[in-house]
Amino acid sequence: MKINRNNIISISLIILCLVSCDSKRIYDSYVATSNQSWGREQAISFSFSIKDTIEQRHLFINVRNNNDYAFSNLFLITELSFPNGKKILDTLEYEMTDVSGKFLGVGLTEIKENKLFYKENVIFPNSGDYKISISQAMRKNGETEGINALDGITEVGFRIEKK
Repeated sequence: MKINRNNIISISLIILCLVSCDSKRIYDSYVATSNQSWGREQAISFSFSIKDTIEQRHLFINVRNNNDYAFSNLFLITELSFPNGKKILDTLEYEMTDVSGKFLGVGLTEIKENKLFYKENVIFPNSGDYKISISQAMRKNGETEGINALDGITEVGFRIEKK
């Protein structure tokens, strides 16, 4: 097969369009868990800088899971630290399956990606360096002790988007 200059340019433009289609992204990062299991004591942290203190942003927690995830929901604890030392703690619950037990995330393989709303229409009040720490807070029904290793969570991410 002969590849001419026009084909190379066309293919390059298609690849460029696919890569640049994410125009809302301000920050997007993932951390892989150890052995596809999220430990109770393993807080996953992300650091990011904010310069714009006027525009509203949407914040997301992204979770990738596989078929080893044994629950229909997910409890998380977040700690958002501001440049001035202020901290906001949140306890969050997300549905991970529909009523039939099918995972809600997106993906063609056994890995499903869940884009979970964390906060909407956020205006960061201070410019500077922020940090968010995310911990899993799962436990079995009727038990007070948390699950030491939450199997099936392969990666955890944090994303900031333009409104």
